[in-house]
Amino acid sequence: MPLSPTPRSVIKRGRERAQTDRAQLYAVLDSCLVCHLGIIHDAAPVVLPTGYGREGDTLYLHGSTGSASLMAASRGVPVSVAVTRLDGIVYARSVFHHSMNYSSAVIHGVPAPVTDPEEKLHALRVVTEHLAPGSWTHARQPTRKELAATAVLALSLHDASVKLRSGPPGDDDDDVTGHDGWAGVLPLHHMWGTPESCPLLPDDVPVPPHVTRRSTPSPPPTDPHAAAHR
Repeated sequence: MPLSPTPRSVIKRGRERAQTDRAQLYAVLDSCLVCHLGIIHDAAPVVLPTGYGREGDTLYLHGSTGSASLMAASRGVPVSVAVTRLDGIVYARSVFHHSMNYSSAVIHGVPAPVTDPEEKLHALRVVTEHLAPGSWTHARQPTRKELAATAVLALSLHDASVKLRSGPPGDDDDDVTGHDGWAGVLPLHHMWGTPESCPLLPDDVPVPPHVTRRSTPSPPPTDPHAAAHR
């Protein structure tokens, strides 16, 4: 299913980097862990970093009910959510053409508060399993008091855009023929480190498989767009 941007989400600057496949939106969201939620609160812009989780075409956001900005977002205020994955720094022959390789997504909409207890538990499970897979069944479930202190928002992915850049520098022809310095890409690969047990744990408690599996290094993914979007 393709993306169908509205006037708010049509990419105008660098439009050749815009993506139209909804699967690419899912891929960006599923590969990142932190989003930035932007709203207007008390006549001023506010941008909040927060964890999230995706299920289908719904993005779940959560936070404290004591957060004035999050509570404002639950009362029908339009929001914008941005997610970015940095893949490398592009060193060009000119400073002007230095850039970054990245994948990014921006979602616009009015989030709906999730208030039904079962729906809220489900949404929190989606968020938990995105951030820390395997933890929902391993850790203690939320209490009624903890659920009451947690706000959950559901944001539709209908109005969204995806943009990416990959590949080598896009230098001017004169710089390519007239500059002897190095140009290229310094890739950035994301990987987990070695799990560090809580110091309050007994020494004989092993790291569970759902954590060790995630910390096992894996080769960086091959970028199918490596020759495009310069």
